Amino acid sequence: MGIAAVTRCVGRCYVSPSFGESESLRSSKRQNITLHDSRSSVKVRSRCLKFRGQSQRRLSFVRPVMATDESSLSRSSGYAGETQQIDGTQKNIVWHACPITKPDRQELIKQKGCVIWITGLRGSGKSSLACALSRALYNRGKLSYILDGDNVRHGLNSDLSFKAEDRAENVRRVGEVAKLFADAGIICIASLISPYRKERAACRALLPEGDFIEVFMDVPLHVCEARDPKGLYKRARAGEIKGFTGIDDPYEPPLDSEIVIQNNRDNGFSSSSSLTEMAEIVVSYLDQNGYLKQS
Repeated sequence: MGIAAVTRCVGRCYVSPSFGESESLRSSKRQNITLHDSRSSVKVRSRCLKFRGQSQRRLSFVRPVMATDESSLSRSSGYAGETQQIDGTQKNIVWHACPITKPDRQELIKQKGCVIWITGLRGSGKSSLACALSRALYNRGKLSYILDGDNVRHGLNSDLSFKAEDRAENVRRVGEVAKLFADAGIICIASLISPYRKERAACRALLPEGDFIEVFMDVPLHVCEARDPKGLYKRARAGEIKGFTGIDDPYEPPLDSEIVIQNNRDNGFSSSSSLTEMAEIVVSYLDQNGYLKQS
């Protein structure tokens, strides 16, 4: 934060009225605070509140920003297109742009952000490939992050069930988060069943052309069911799990994936070398299309 900004911030310190009584504020002493900007030898003195005793009043060096403040800022900013109206159902909401853009972030970390969307039946090896791919990228000095279909249900999507509408929302949320990772310049690896073409197409539409790379784990149902590492297929066949993809709910295979990987061995990945080979297929695609650029 610049020295001038710090001066303004301290000069306008805001005390939340929801904490403590005003009397403790009035009776408090003041003291001088010295602020030092590491980029210069200038020292700034301002006055800030000092509290006694056990006062629970909260002091913050910010003040509430009203809509009028935002409007005036957007008008006075020197950046063209600082705000723009968002299309869709939301009203009275504008996008606040930042002068540091995706190309700037990509240049900083020497790679291009994108989304690698791994889709396939449960047991097809999506998560295994995602981890192998992340490791391969790490070994090349490239930054990636995995959004695993099961893992996101422990937090971000913990409020969702496996009903059709909730499964659609699960995919939508992952798509939106993946878009943010890509915008940050990170190679985001999304690994989830995402059984319907319509939902995958909607996620693809969130990104610039070419930045959504669909990887289809083309493994037959009988092979996935034979693997059944978590015993879920067996439970679905017994009627204990309803709406299970591949059993009583359909999976719509991609028609135009960028990458198709086949693995028909019933025992899964027989060695780490096969996983590495599959990961290298994706890495080669990224390299050939400029996502692993060095400069």
